[in-house]
Amino acid sequence: MNRSKEIPKLNPSQFDNYLFGSWKPKVSDLYEQFHIERIENYKSFLKLPVLPHRRSVYFFLFVTKGFAIRSKGLTEYKVEANTFFGLSSDQITSLEAISDDVEGFYCHFQPEFFNQSLLNIDLENDFPFFQITSEPLIQLIDNQRIIDLLEILISEKLRNEANRAEIIALYLTAFLKEIKEFYSQTRKSLNNAASNLTQRYKSLLSENIYDKKTVTEFAEMLAVSPNHLHKCVKTTTGKSAHELLEEMRILEAKVLLKQTPLRIADIAFKIGGFEPSDFSRFFKSKTGISPKEYRNLQS
Repeated sequence: MNRSKEIPKLNPSQFDNYLFGSWKPKVSDLYEQFHIERIENYKSFLKLPVLPHRRSVYFFLFVTKGFAIRSKGLTEYKVEANTFFGLSSDQITSLEAISDDVEGFYCHFQPEFFNQSLLNIDLENDFPFFQITSEPLIQLIDNQRIIDLLEILISEKLRNEANRAEIIALYLTAFLKEIKEFYSQTRKSLNNAASNLTQRYKSLLSENIYDKKTVTEFAEMLAVSPNHLHKCVKTTTGKSAHELLEEMRILEAKVLLKQTPLRIADIAFKIGGFEPSDFSRFFKSKTGISPKEYRNLQS
């Protein structure tokens, strides 16, 4: 199944509504393809928490002071000073909180932005920290070159010259290659079989939540028994494999409720083959509100 045609994604102008409501950031002519901004310039305009959503662009944060709490799928991360957090467009994400003193950089870009004559970039192969199974958080030690490249990208955005897209893409590539060096040296590896299996399970949940309905089906994909999968997940997360499956269904339902016009009955069937009344009870038991109430929340 080609899920790319099914997955709802917000383009930059649309997710601005999630982030800021009626306030709009000052942007360049390249905004839909590439954008970079200092976090401190817009932090006071953010409407927190930012609800779970998918974006049509890859994005990253590099925090230099304070912290931000962001999610990748079912996992929440505290992005602290001297830390990079990056996600591909396929991932559900939310922004739960930021500190009052947070500073740093936010950047988003389309994969097609690298379709330049001097570049041959495959984002997830060349920069594995964007892969669905990777940890999105990278701790940086000596970061002055990183900051210098981000400052150059800021200055290029302020020039607002679309004919410099190739130069911007080259600087952005240099930045990502520098990040890759830190990723290779300091990434938080999954250091035991249980945590490795749990991470693979979470990734399969994200990729196949529409197609697979039971823990047994996911266990078959992982070539392990349901009991073994449950033990590994429980050891790693303190939750059962079924609880993670239910959490992923809720997360996917939240995205569909806010990002699509699908009827609630259709969403119920899509994420688990639920009858509408059963889905409403399930959703309310996990969130405290009904699907209709969640859909009507102000983003």
